[in-house]
Amino acid sequence: MAKIIVVTSGKGGVGKTTTSAAIGTGLALTGKKTVIIDFDVGLRNLDLIMGCERRVVYDFVNVLNNEANLSQTLIKDKRVNNLFVLPASQTRDKDSLTLEGVERVLNELAETFDYIICDSPAGIEKGAQMALYFADEAIIVTNPEVSSVRDSDRILGILQSKSRHAENGAMVKEHLLITRYNPARVADGEMLSVSDVEEILAIPLIGVIPESESVLKASNQGVPVIHDEESDAGNAYIDAVKRLLGEEVDFRFLTAPKKGILKRLIGA
Repeated sequence: MAKIIVVTSGKGGVGKTTTSAAIGTGLALTGKKTVIIDFDVGLRNLDLIMGCERRVVYDFVNVLNNEANLSQTLIKDKRVNNLFVLPASQTRDKDSLTLEGVERVLNELAETFDYIICDSPAGIEKGAQMALYFADEAIIVTNPEVSSVRDSDRILGILQSKSRHAENGAMVKEHLLITRYNPARVADGEMLSVSDVEEILAIPLIGVIPESESVLKASNQGVPVIHDEESDAGNAYIDAVKRLLGEEVDFRFLTAPKKGILKRLIGA
């Protein structure tokens, strides 16, 4: 039976789709058959980051409306054999999503996939609630800033009260992933520290993704950043996937690199 993981946040622009693409790719690279679903109906960005935008013929809403089946709609990743994308529609609105329809599609996917990654829209509107309702686990993505963390706390409240697990008296397993982390700015008091965010949200930390130009570069190229093993961000996502699968991995990129003697002299 597939495990359903929602990637969510309260605020837009924190890196949810980048994270969905990286985590989904990372799971597939370990041999897990994985599908990533774009729940952001009306916008659709996952296909761009996955580099498959020109291959979209049918979409999630077409499947929900029985206008196409999954075999027609799923897009196979060019780089990883057991990775697939279910794109969102750009021409419909989020009212096209229904609990019954989403459940039917998830149940069908669960017959053949090990992991189903749900890339949620930001906030608490219908698309976001649909994405998190059926989740077994949730990755809460936040930037280390007060407004982002506060909005993520609100999402935790919804997970703990309005998910299917909550209705059945169970709990969604929650993970915290911090993006765009800059230790130098933390040291200067311009950004919340990892411990600050952990204290506020009080859920287990799965990853800290450093602020990196490689994330933007990878997105523009349509390649999930986890493929870039020379970048700090790519390696941080590799570590996060290992933790998601139960491995104990030390956290990296939490402190600013020390300057060499020459750099210190130049800085002085």
